[in-house]
Order: sequence, then structure tokens, then C-alpha cells
Amino acid sequence: MNGRQNGRPTLEQVAARAGVGRGTVSRVINGSPRVSEQTRTAVARAVAELGYVPNQAARALAGSRTDAIALVIPEVEARLFAEPYFLDLIRGVSAELADADKQLLLTLVRSEQERQRFEQYLAAQRVDGVLLASVHGDDPLPDRIRELGLPVVMNGRRSEAEPVAYVDSDNIGAGRAAVAHLVARGRSRIATVTGPPDMYVARARLGGYRAGLAEAGLAPDEALVSVGDFTEEGGRRAMRLLLDRSPDLDAVFAASDVMAAGARGVLREAGRRVPEDVALVGVDDSAVARLMDPPLTSVRQPIEEMGRTMARMLIQEIHASTEAPEEPRRRVLPTELIVRESC
Repeated sequence: MNGRQNGRPTLEQVAARAGVGRGTVSRVINGSPRVSEQTRTAVARAVAELGYVPNQAARALAGSRTDAIALVIPEVEARLFAEPYFLDLIRGVSAELADADKQLLLTLVRSEQERQRFEQYLAAQRVDGVLLASVHGDDPLPDRIRELGLPVVMNGRRSEAEPVAYVDSDNIGAGRAAVAHLVARGRSRIATVTGPPDMYVARARLGGYRAGLAEAGLAPDEALVSVGDFTEEGGRRAMRLLLDRSPDLDAVFAASDVMAAGARGVLREAGRRVPEDVALVGVDDSAVARLMDPPLTSVRQPIEEMGRTMARMLIQEIHASTEAPEEPRRRVLPTELIVRESC
């Protein structure tokens, strides 16, 4: 039976003809070395028999590449360009790809429809690999990319047991360092503004905060925990709730500089002085921290270096051979407390 009878042949038809899985066909078409010669030959024969995208498949099977890398950020434009984190990450990725003569394709995925459209774009073999940032815990895209046989590296991770390659920073250490610093400055009613609980980065920083309290002998108090969303307005909302519930708080650890800026505005409106009445610490050590009044003490994570490391790992994965050893697929970079006038 010829695969053309039902129109243009599909990847599934090629897989069925070759007697392999869909992901295996994608890996062969992508030129992955992690496929046996026997399997590669079977897939090539099925591609030829069915006429599956013959010109493109022939080029891919011959070892050619697009030299294009997709950086996917599942956020709206307003947040992308408002937050220094993403700009620093893009700068690091772009610099590393430029050094490797690779083209950067920046893609925003803001809805299920856009995610499906992007998956179709990837299935057409238009990029050599994918970098993912700001991924939430229930996002299926990393796993779908792997099923398509494309190399993928994430910025951060979805859980402690993340199966996809990632580059992260020491988020637990960031929370612990912030609390230890606040305790050393004599603060005992230390609140926190967290990120969204469906993101591992937010849960890790909250875990570091709680570990810091325990190490200092301070009892946990859920009234001192308020959930934000890594935006300035989210920081404002969370800070208002904290002041309503715990007006005696004397310090705040915000899980990002941008949320710390929102919290700072609410504290000022409430007549609370920083740092005299309420000490404040953020995370990222971004331009926001340096430009705040007073300048913000912040836990620096090497955002630009994370971007470079992600791109470097992905390029190594793309060009990996069975003979060459691979760089470890999981990297956690250290953080550092930068002390300024807010605490």
C-alpha cells in the first residue's frame, strides 16, 4: 500500500513502514548519532518508498543542518521586555550562538494554539535544537520536543526529578543566604513574597527561605508567606496582603528584584521606611536592584552565563557523536549575595 493514497505521507506512516517509533524517525531525519545503522537504513528506505518530504529528508539524512536554534519563552511580550531577567538570558544565548555561527530564533508561546503551531514548526525540521525558558510544572512542550527527536535544554527545571537537560542556579541557596543575612542584621519577623507555586524556581526559593528560618531557630509562620507571580504588580499585591496579615513584620525576602520593587512601593505608601522599619532583599541582582531607592540587596544569579551555558550544552548535544564524551546534561550555577543599602 502506497503512503500517498491518503495524501501527503506522515511521520507516523514512515515509522510504521520502518517498524520503529515516531521519535526514532525524527532522530534519524535530524541526523542524530544515537541511532543504529540498521535503523537509519530502514527509515531511509521507508522515506524513499513513501516519498516523505524527499528533498528535505535527503538533505537531513546526508548530515546537513539548519544552523538555527529556537529560544522559546512562554510569556507575553509585555513581561518579556519589562523584566531584565529575560533580556540578560537572551544576551547570553545570543552571544554564545553568534560565536558558534548559529542563528537565533526567538519564539513566544502564549497559548495552547501557539504551542501546537510551534510543535508543527519543529516537526518540519526547521531548527537543529531548542532552548526553553520560564517553563511551568505542567508544560508538556519539553517532552514533546524530545519525542520529535530534537535536542533540548531548559533554563531551570519543572521538578527535582527533571528528565530534560537543564541549566539552573542554586535557588535553595539563594533563599538561605537572604534569610541568613536578614537574621544577621537583627531581623526576626521575616516575610517572603514567592513566585507562582507551579514553577520549581519559586518552590526552591521558598524552600531556601524556610531552611534559613530553621537554621536561625525561627519558627515558620504561614502568615508571613505571600504568593506573587514574578511581576511588579504581583509583588505589590503580595506585599499588601503581608502588611494586612502581619503588620509587625520587619523584613521581606522577595523571590525576584522586580517583585521587590513592587513591595518597596507598597511599603513606601504605608509609611514604612527601608531599611529602618523593614529590610528588603531580592533575587537576580538586576538593573532594577541597582536603581531602586535605596539600592536593593539582592542574591545574584549569573543569568547571562546561564544563557551561554544553555547554548553551549545544546550545541554540544547537536554535534555529539558516540565516540565523544558529553558534557553533563544538568548544571547548577552558584549564587552570591550582593549587599546594598536596603538591608
